[in-house]
Parts: sequence; C-alpha cells; structure tokens
Amino acid sequence: MALTDDLERTANAAQALAEPAERVSGVLAVEPQPGFRVYLCAYDSGAWIALDDAANTVAEERLVRDAAQLAGLCEAAADIAGGGDLAELRARLRELAETDAPEGIEEAEAAAAAVADLLAEEPRVATTAFLDELGARSRRLEHALGTDSASPFGSAVQQVLPSVEELAADVVRNYKRTLT
Repeated sequence: MALTDDLERTANAAQALAEPAERVSGVLAVEPQPGFRVYLCAYDSGAWIALDDAANTVAEERLVRDAAQLAGLCEAAADIAGGGDLAELRARLRELAETDAPEGIEEAEAAAAAVADLLAEEPRVATTAFLDELGARSRRLEHALGTDSASPFGSAVQQVLPSVEELAADVVRNYKRTLT
C-alpha cells in the first residue's frame, strides 16, 4: 500500500475518534523506532492522536513524544535546507553558471539538485535516516558553496530544537487519550 493510501486510511481512523465538530487537519507518518510506524494526527481543535499501522491508539508517552520530535525536526530541517529557499538558490546558481561560470558551479548545482531531489519525495515518512541523508546532502552543498567551517544547516537545525520540543510538549499536553 502506498504511503498516500496509509495516510488517508489513518486520517479516516482518526476522524472516527474526533468530537462531533472536530476535523482531522493533518497526518504525519513517523518512524520513531526502526520498523515501527506511527501516524501523528492533528485536529483543527488543537488536539492530537497517534495511531499505529493497525489504527490503534498509541498510549506510550515516550513514543508519542519521540514521534512528535522526529516529525517536527524532519519538517524543520526540510524547510531549512538550502538556506530556507532552495528554489531561489538553484535559480541563482543557474544564473551564475550562465553568466560567470565560476569554478565549481557545476558541483554546487549538482549538490543543490541532490537536496531538491530528496525533498521532492512527498509525502514522506519522518525518519532518522531522512535527517541523516538531508544533513549529508546539505553539507555537500555547503562545501560546494565554499563553506568549510561550521555547517549553517546544522546551526539552523540546532536553533529550531526549542520549537521542536514545544511541539512535542503540545502534542502530549493536548493528546486525546491518557498517556502512560
């Protein structure tokens, strides 16, 4: 079954748990543990629920928190990649290649394309492997652009960690079921 089918099936299961005026506003697929997928479901009311592959409610607080953190981190990292506007960066690199053709521009264009290719896979499952691959491709892009010191991507990801923690706390605080 395709991920889009899994997301739709999960959204329907989460909707069945909703209050009468409540609607599912989003579903994120997350693998907080290798081989174990959790679907983090948001409601327009601000409530949350996490369901497993069998559409059973996840009741373990640590697992729900881990899923929320990983989902938030993957989403933030995807937004940060390429300096926050990957399309603009790629357009600027193409322009430079056409007008100035500086040494190494092809490598920078290829590195930016590799980041874009990874991000084009949507919907995607939030995994540590995705984060690792995005980090590696972003670092390759940074090197191609001449950044050999501390990684701007890594620094930006570090800066969003408090927001990711707040998201996880919000999910736990507004969870539709009792967590253990």
